[in-house]
Amino acid sequence: MDEKEVNIVTSSDDRDYEQEIKELFSSGLSDEEIAERLSDYHENDLAGAFEDLDDESRKKMFSLIGEERFSEILAYVEDSHELLADMPAGQAAKFLENMDTDDAVDILENMDEETAEKLVDLMDEETGEEIRMIQSYDDDEIGSRMTTNYIVIKNSLNVRSAMRELVKQAGENDNISTIYVTDDSDVFYGAIDLKDLIVARDYTDLDSLIATSYPFLTDHEKVSDCIDRIRDYAEDSIPVLNEAGHILGIITSQDIVEAVDDELGEDYAKLAGLSEEEDLNEKTSASIRKRIPWLIALLLLGMLTSTLVGAFEGVIAAIPVVIAFQSLILSMSGNVGTQSLAVTIRVIADEDLTAADKVKLVFKEMKVGLGNGLILGLISVLVVGFYIHFAKGDAWNYAVTVSMCVGFAMLVAMLVASITGTIIPLFFNKIKVDPAAASGPFISTLNDILGVALYYGLCYFMLIRIFHL
Repeated sequence: MDEKEVNIVTSSDDRDYEQEIKELFSSGLSDEEIAERLSDYHENDLAGAFEDLDDESRKKMFSLIGEERFSEILAYVEDSHELLADMPAGQAAKFLENMDTDDAVDILENMDEETAEKLVDLMDEETGEEIRMIQSYDDDEIGSRMTTNYIVIKNSLNVRSAMRELVKQAGENDNISTIYVTDDSDVFYGAIDLKDLIVARDYTDLDSLIATSYPFLTDHEKVSDCIDRIRDYAEDSIPVLNEAGHILGIITSQDIVEAVDDELGEDYAKLAGLSEEEDLNEKTSASIRKRIPWLIALLLLGMLTSTLVGAFEGVIAAIPVVIAFQSLILSMSGNVGTQSLAVTIRVIADEDLTAADKVKLVFKEMKVGLGNGLILGLISVLVVGFYIHFAKGDAWNYAVTVSMCVGFAMLVAMLVASITGTIIPLFFNKIKVDPAAASGPFISTLNDILGVALYYGLCYFMLIRIFHL
């Protein structure tokens, strides 16, 4: 047993906390000692270990850490909704009641509607009302992200009374680093940093501690519209107000991280032509419904590309080698268009972007596309020329003529792709269409169409009409 204890408490730079917790339940330590050790670990590590424990050890962990802390751990358990669904409804409701409201709402969203409603009905009236309020907001609204775990005091209190109120509310609300202040009409007045209140003298005017210009959000604002503003303030929490200026809840730093992560995931999905993110456990039919609309549209555009290739059958018949380099032109123009799109999407996220800034962006991307096109076009002339001469055995004058056409087509295609990759998302943004959702697949397919037309058009005029190959 002594050796086992040493392994549990030994510290190192790469300690596996979850493994340490699991080993506690086979260490032979007394329940009191295990409970004391468990109190030293973070809820996230306890949740990870809990998921790997057998049923007997799970029951033991629950009995040792108590109902209130177990509620905090459940917020980190991946399939906590399944765990709660297997419990008696009253016990499950009690666990949810002890959680932060936003965590409870997240778990309820993963349950079927009837079970979720039943659990909310079993909670105390105040908690039930708070959860229903958060559930009433759309998923893309700030109100759906907030928690009601915060401290609020009146601006009419003195420092001593404010401290007393803080201690009283901290028993149920642990987001105490920022204390929010309202006036006598319950309208948001400002905020106080906890450390300022702690060091203040009893005779200090409370108003002198209040930041009356403290940032806030409104409950129906779109998450996507607030991300940059939230990130720029870098506060531990920001209050969420209704139209009347009353505090409904707060957005914490953890909520902010999750919101940014979700927005990035949604943008990535949109750039791939999906209406929303998919996950590993999603039904196949649901994934098909998300992907098929764009794929049908792209199929029709792809047919246009094939039709264009067919229109240049004469060029291909006269100079068959040119078809070998079609994919080279299309792939490079697609890459350039995607790069310009990514830069543009990032830039137009800035709400203060002026018309002059947009024009500057277009010209900058044109210059980048031209510069890269010149470099890659010259490389293509050399590589294609050597390939045609040595691999195909054609004469140098023929090889150089074709390679120059390919290189010039590369330059023009990349220039055009950089322009479309910039102008199209700016256009969609102007007409209030999400540029991330509308631009990605559209630009790729449009660049294919333009690339085919430019490439074979140049081949026709340069190689057949001018050089008569």
